[in-house]
Amino acid sequence: MDANSKESIMSVPVSKAELLDAISVTFDKLMLELGRVPAERSRVASLEGHAAGTWMSPADLVAYLLGWNELVMKWLDRDDRGETVEFPESGFKWNELGLLAQKFYADYRHLEWQDLLSRLQAVNVRLVETISSRTDAELYGGAWYGKWTKGRMIQFNTSAPYANARGRIRKWLKAGC
Repeated sequence: MDANSKESIMSVPVSKAELLDAISVTFDKLMLELGRVPAERSRVASLEGHAAGTWMSPADLVAYLLGWNELVMKWLDRDDRGETVEFPESGFKWNELGLLAQKFYADYRHLEWQDLLSRLQAVNVRLVETISSRTDAELYGGAWYGKWTKGRMIQFNTSAPYANARGRIRKWLKAGC
């Protein structure tokens, strides 16, 4: 099996080890592709956006990933302190994810391309550290939000979007954008 086929056949993680592997594999592949994006093209809105009929830049795509990763950390931190976790985010409902994406784009618009990549790398390290400190029982032993386990909620907002973003960037690069 080559490295490219591993990602395509990787199943939904059901343990801490599988979750960490999924995050590692998809993140590393994503970062390789993002490293190919010319900084001077990083703010050109030439990718299909997260809301219907919108366009985004590679920098917006990274801001989206960064926003979701920071949000997952916020969920976990609040949960660890015994505080109420507002899903997906305070002031947003699940049917308003396009608006949340726009918020993420705006939140990180001031950052240069390399700073965005560094921040994404840093939050990924924090996520891996916090996941590593948790047990399989905490991550997969029961529902955390609705029917979803904590591990599945993490995966929904880390490795799954990393794989999607990698595909978007690869397509964008192949098109010569």
